[in-house]
Amino acid sequence: MRPSERVSGKRLWQRHMDLACFGARDDGGVDRQALSDAEIKARAQVVAWGRSLGLSPFTDSAANLFLRFEGADPDLAPVLAGSHIDSQPTGGKFDGAYGVLAALESAQAMRDANLVPLRPIEVVAWMNEEGSRFAPGMTGSDLFTGSKELTALVDSRDATGVRLEDAIARVLAADVSVPHRPFKLAVAAYIEPHIEQGPQLERAKRQVGVVTGIQGTRRYRVRVLGEAAHAGTAERHERKDALMAAVRMIAAIDETAMHPADTKLTVGLFDVKPNAPSVVPAEVFFAIDLRHPDNSVVDRIDREIRRIVENKRGPCDVELKQIQHSPSLDFNPAIRSLIADVAAQLGIAHQDIYSSAGHDSRQLHYVCPTGMIFVPCRDGISHNPAEWSEPDDLTAGARVLADTVWHLANQR
Repeated sequence: MRPSERVSGKRLWQRHMDLACFGARDDGGVDRQALSDAEIKARAQVVAWGRSLGLSPFTDSAANLFLRFEGADPDLAPVLAGSHIDSQPTGGKFDGAYGVLAALESAQAMRDANLVPLRPIEVVAWMNEEGSRFAPGMTGSDLFTGSKELTALVDSRDATGVRLEDAIARVLAADVSVPHRPFKLAVAAYIEPHIEQGPQLERAKRQVGVVTGIQGTRRYRVRVLGEAAHAGTAERHERKDALMAAVRMIAAIDETAMHPADTKLTVGLFDVKPNAPSVVPAEVFFAIDLRHPDNSVVDRIDREIRRIVENKRGPCDVELKQIQHSPSLDFNPAIRSLIADVAAQLGIAHQDIYSSAGHDSRQLHYVCPTGMIFVPCRDGISHNPAEWSEPDDLTAGARVLADTVWHLANQR
C-alpha cells in the first residue's frame, strides 16, 4: 500500500480551517506573525495533532518545531517535510501552513496504513519564515543549518522594540513538555510543499509543480538622516530634507532595475519622521527588496544601488545595510525526478516550475538533498486575505508528498 491511498483531503482541509482560527482576521485572512500569541496557540494545536498520532515533538533554541515519526532504524538521519505557520500581517490561510499540514497528513496516512519507514520522518514548522515581524525572514532555517548564528540575531527587534531573543523565550516557555535539541542535526532529505503564489499552475490546469529552483535576492534597509526645519521659513537650498533625498534614491534605483524587464524591485517599507505636514523631514527609513534568477543581474544592480544611495543623498547622511543575500539556486535533480515520477504514477498533472519567492528550502538546499512541491492558488494571489487554494489541489499535492517522503525514508 502507498501512503497516498490513505491521504484524507477532508481532514487536511479541516485542519487548514482550524489552524486559520489562530490569528483570524475579520476579512477572512490571517495575522499570525512569528513568535506572536497567535502563533504560540497555533503551535500548541500542531503539537496536539502530532501527539494524537503518536508523533514526538521537539524544538530548539530558535523555536523551530519538529514532530518525529520514528523509523525502524532511529539512528538514521531523518527525512524532513514541512514549511512554516507564521504569516504576513494581511496573510491568508494557506501560505506556509499548507506545507506543515500536508506533512502532518502524510505522517497520518502512513500511521493509518500501518506503515513504518526505515528512517525517521519529521514534520517541521520553521520559525519566522516571513520576516514580517523580525527581519530578515527564514530565521529558523538559517539557524538550524548554521548559515547564521543565534548570537548575531538575538538583538533583532520588532516595530515595538521586542527583542527576538525575548520573543523566542516566550514561545519556548509556553511549550508543554517539548524537549530541546541542538542545531545542525544531520538530515537525509527535505521536501517542502507550498502554494505556488503565482498563476502558472492554475493557467496550465496542472495540480502539481515540480520546483526546479529559487531566484536570487538581496534585501536592504536604508536610513536617510537630515534635519527638521520649519516648512515656511527654511530656504530650500539650506535644507537637509531626508524625504527628498530618499525619493531621489528610489526613483533612480527604480530606473536602474527596469533592465532587464523581469527584475523584481520592491520598496514595501517606508517611514518618515517626524511625519508632520509643516516640518521638513528629518529622517526616512525604507526597505529595498531586489530579485532576479540571474545572479549577475542581482550583483550588477547591487553595485548600482550602492552608487545611487551615495550620489543622491545631497546634504543628508545615509546608512545602507544589506540584511540578506541569497543567490539563485537549482534544486537536487534526483529529488526533482522523484517528485515528477510520483506525480506521474498517481496520474496527477504536473510540470516543472521556478520559484520567484523565497522559502526555507533555500537554506536546507545547502545541507541535504532538497525539493519543493507547488500546488495552484487562485489568480496567483498570496500574502493577502483573498489567498485561496482548492481542496482537490491541496489533496493532490499531499498525495505526491506522502509517496515522495515514503520513498526517501526507505533509502539507506
